[in-house]
Amino acid sequence: MSEEKKIFGRADEFLALFKRGAEFSKELLVENERLRTELARLEDRQNSAAQTPEDWSKLRRELLERIRVLERECLNVRERLGQVETENSQFAQRYVEIEEENNNLANLYVASYQLHSTLDLDEVLKIIMEIVINLVGAEVFAIYLLDEESGALGAVAAEGAAVADFPKGRLGSGALGKAVAATEATCWDPGQSKDLNQPIVCVPLVVQSRPIGAISIYSLLQQKDGFSALDHELFNMLGGHAATAIFAARLYSQSERKLNTIQGFIDLLTN
Repeated sequence: MSEEKKIFGRADEFLALFKRGAEFSKELLVENERLRTELARLEDRQNSAAQTPEDWSKLRRELLERIRVLERECLNVRERLGQVETENSQFAQRYVEIEEENNNLANLYVASYQLHSTLDLDEVLKIIMEIVINLVGAEVFAIYLLDEESGALGAVAAEGAAVADFPKGRLGSGALGKAVAATEATCWDPGQSKDLNQPIVCVPLVVQSRPIGAISIYSLLQQKDGFSALDHELFNMLGGHAATAIFAARLYSQSERKLNTIQGFIDLLTN
């Protein structure tokens, strides 16, 4: 916020300088025209003037020198105004960039908040899909979860194709399995991939350096032709926050099942 205030302050300062420069330039032009008119009037009165030719020549030289000084000052002011316009353009561009950065941060915050707003696994998966569609701009993708005992990767939610259409994977094997094992987002060709065995992006879902699944993207929306810096920030956010949200939801689901089992056992003993 302080940087924005500073930018607005500088912008106001430059606008004020620009206005003063424009007014000064106008005054110089008026003064220049007045002096030229005076010079022409004196030339018309040269023959009838009481001054000697030497005095007239001196006065004429002084007037010409004054005109040259004013013209140089006017040129300097115009150059300075050009510099101010350039700086204003740069500050305006920087302001637009800051606005975009603020919007990106707001989007990341909202996405992170939504991920941790529920402990229902289906709801968490739905939120992840909305983030990938609306913020990343993916058209065909799947969310994979890892079976830690067998090392198998299976799709549990998908967009653009049926869940059953996405091939199963194995940790450390194939493009998907190797990317998940690396625990870092991997980007391939940003163009569309019709081969569901070869994603264009794999975002491993990692909790404390342990993979629990992945988001595998195969094509982007038509209006999106590549990945931006925000997309990579989203990949990092999803890799950690989405993984934590899924992990917490699964633990909650398991604890609920165990609690229901224990409750049922207690009810059976007390009846």
